[in-house]
Amino acid sequence: MTTSQIKSILHSFRSKRIAVIGDIMLDKYIFGHVSRISPEYPVPVVDVTHEDSRLGGAANVALNTLSLGAETILIGITGADSNREILLDLFRNHGLATEGLICDPSRPTTSKTRILSQNHHITRVDFESRKEIDAEIERAVFGSVEAVIDSVDAIVLEDYNKGLLGAQLIQKIITSAKSHNVPVLVDPKHQNFFAYKGCTIFKPNLSEMAASLGIILHNNDREVEDACLLLQKKLEAEAIIVTRSDKGMTVYNGTFTHIDATSLEVADVSGAGDTVIGILALGTAAHIDIVTNAIIANLAAGTVCQEVGAVPVNPEKLLKVYQEYLQQ
Repeated sequence: MTTSQIKSILHSFRSKRIAVIGDIMLDKYIFGHVSRISPEYPVPVVDVTHEDSRLGGAANVALNTLSLGAETILIGITGADSNREILLDLFRNHGLATEGLICDPSRPTTSKTRILSQNHHITRVDFESRKEIDAEIERAVFGSVEAVIDSVDAIVLEDYNKGLLGAQLIQKIITSAKSHNVPVLVDPKHQNFFAYKGCTIFKPNLSEMAASLGIILHNNDREVEDACLLLQKKLEAEAIIVTRSDKGMTVYNGTFTHIDATSLEVADVSGAGDTVIGILALGTAAHIDIVTNAIIANLAAGTVCQEVGAVPVNPEKLLKVYQEYLQQ
């Protein structure tokens, strides 16, 4: 595919409307440097230089599709706390609509605070609830989905096992999407792994697939292919795309395609999966063939891994990396 063709694909993303439904997180970062060990306990003391708050989880997926020009609708839940207010400010700053943020006062807003020294993670502090949402909140979430489903080009279900996507809600969304001929792409976690039967694209990583199938995978092509066949029998998805860390990706849509990992320097892998599912959703909405779609998603993930923390894909940087890929 030529440079003009990839430009055309990226341009086509701007006319798409994507709905992202899933676990919304607030990612907080405390940056500093370690100068000494605490006299109280044998732990490092971080002298803080600055702090930052970013959108994480399903919100980072939405930020990726938004950064590539697509109209993006984000549906998820927060608590009734100060972290919700921070999220609302971030939504407004990035141009994301806030109507899909459903407030559940019974739980905290999912927040992850990472403490770093010279870009190395020291520790992480989480505020979250993993309990499943109650029937009232589920009805509110599904009502929000139904309100937009006839106007979107693709749906992403972004599951971090924080309680939003239970088996009943998952199947209701997939059934409704099928009746409206809207593709559903899934980024799963261990819980409810097999609840996504009949989805369009299912994108586990290698460890999630191995653990859920109860097998050991050594990340060679033959074992991954066998695992995909096992998984397909359970899910009946149109396609499975397995992310394999330093081995790249495997696409299964009746035949297998193995895509090598990028050769870009890696600073931080957090958020790479969010970028992959976001690009895959845009490519599916634009009717790009799945292998080309996966190649673009793989390169996009490589670009965000060059940054510390979860960041959205930069279209100019993605285009440059793709041009370099064509020259290899």
